[in-house]
Amino acid sequence: MSQHAEPTSFAFHADSLKLVEKAIAKYPEGRQMSAVKTLLDIAQRQMEQDTGSAWLPRAAMDVVAACLGVAPIRVYEVATFYTMFNLEPVGKYHLQLCTTTPCWLRGSDDVVAACKKATGIKNFGETSADGMFTLKEVECLGACVNAPILQVNDDYFEDMDAARTTALIEDLKAGKPLPPAGSLAGRMSSAPAPGQTSLRSNPSAGE
Repeated sequence: MSQHAEPTSFAFHADSLKLVEKAIAKYPEGRQMSAVKTLLDIAQRQMEQDTGSAWLPRAAMDVVAACLGVAPIRVYEVATFYTMFNLEPVGKYHLQLCTTTPCWLRGSDDVVAACKKATGIKNFGETSADGMFTLKEVECLGACVNAPILQVNDDYFEDMDAARTTALIEDLKAGKPLPPAGSLAGRMSSAPAPGQTSLRSNPSAGE
């Protein structure tokens, strides 16, 4: 695990605090803990805004616990369970790769290799020397029909292969914005990969 300096304090900004209050207000008295994931997400996004890295220091988790009126351990349990929460700094682009069965059968090993080669990262969990990329292995991302999937920050990129992965990372290195999320093979939504196989014509009314 990489070494990093933990901040000694954390406070929600005024705009973040409004989101916190709105999230807690959705639940009845005594059920505020139901908002824990939302509050952790707000804190993580504020850290990204403030530091350029989306992660959750312990000080932020302690503030979330105080907002919810629960013991800090209850917040730690949630933050350490979900891979959507980062417990140490990550790069500007957080590359999350699914390697479970559907993605693996469709070539996720090639996507992993392309990510490592393009970023210089050797192992999952590491950040590139320039601080731009962090590479992590995750469980099913729930878009199996368009496997392999590469999640970059909040966006899913589907139908990935080595060439598309390399091109995407090189564009990010060059300062280009992320392309629209979805299939990088050009197919619409979850349409058949080879193209339309039925209903190829639009019959006139009554036919």
